[in-house]
Amino acid sequence: MALKSWLSSTVLIAVLSLWIYADYRLSLDVPLNLAAPFTLHLRKGEGIRALGQRLKSEGILKEPLWLMMLTYSSGNARNLKYGDYVLTPGLTPRVLLDLVISGKSRQVPVTIIEGMTFREFLKVLSQNPVIRRELSAKTPEEIMALLGENGLPAEGAFFPDTYFTSAETSDLDILRKARRKMQSVLNLEWQGRDPSVPYQTAYEGLIMASIVEKETGQATERAAIAGIFVRRLNQHMRLQTDPTVIYGLGESFDGDLRKEDLRRDTPFNTYTRAGLPPTPIALPGRDAIHAAMHPLAGTSLYFVARGDGSHVFSDTLEAHEKAVDQYQRRSRK
Repeated sequence: MALKSWLSSTVLIAVLSLWIYADYRLSLDVPLNLAAPFTLHLRKGEGIRALGQRLKSEGILKEPLWLMMLTYSSGNARNLKYGDYVLTPGLTPRVLLDLVISGKSRQVPVTIIEGMTFREFLKVLSQNPVIRRELSAKTPEEIMALLGENGLPAEGAFFPDTYFTSAETSDLDILRKARRKMQSVLNLEWQGRDPSVPYQTAYEGLIMASIVEKETGQATERAAIAGIFVRRLNQHMRLQTDPTVIYGLGESFDGDLRKEDLRRDTPFNTYTRAGLPPTPIALPGRDAIHAAMHPLAGTSLYFVARGDGSHVFSDTLEAHEKAVDQYQRRSRK
């Protein structure tokens, strides 16, 4: 009787073990309960136990125990990478584990447009829904110190481009990438510059590029406008460019540039001060940097906007005043 009872218990345990194992294997390959794509945010430091329970509470995962057992048995309990993962219908718990181990999290683009200021750059980063915040309440000077660029002005130091972020990415990471890219582009353009440009350093070329960037959105005009400013510098004329005045006014600028603004002296007012402003006034793109390093030769010293994005170029002040009358003063009247 004892032998029979032992055999019965052994068979029962074996059958139960086989059933548990079959349920374990089957559960890992049954699709998650997803009717539509779902973005899973795996938090930093969150383990597989907590993740499984969270997915169960959201009705996505039926049995978190099997996912936990698979994770530990495969030796991956410490290999989970936090981030945002897009779970699609048909995804199984086994594939889910592979996904969060791979680190292939959702990439969200953040686009920095040519001509943005550094303040606008930071605002774009702060509005990104994925990016981690490390720079909240930090001044531009503190940010540059964190980047190892203590004393370098933040304006113009970063390359405008599209960068991709995930939950592992911080705003400081993006600034590092943008800074490295600006250094690379600026160094290449400086090395290949027209030898006749009057800049003493690549930084002066960057300042000029930022002015060109703000003066025109027409790619075909950038080199011509750079040429005008270079000739003005060579002839000891003031640049007299409105974007520098606007930048100097800062947040007090209300969108309407007045005559009294042109007379208000700031370090960036190129109507009241000779030469280049002390720093860039925006983040210039590659085309503006190239134009600043390769200004178009010519004789024009003045330009005025037509109102359609293009400009009229003039050699003399008399011709310039006529163009201003035609395209600016009359249109205002």
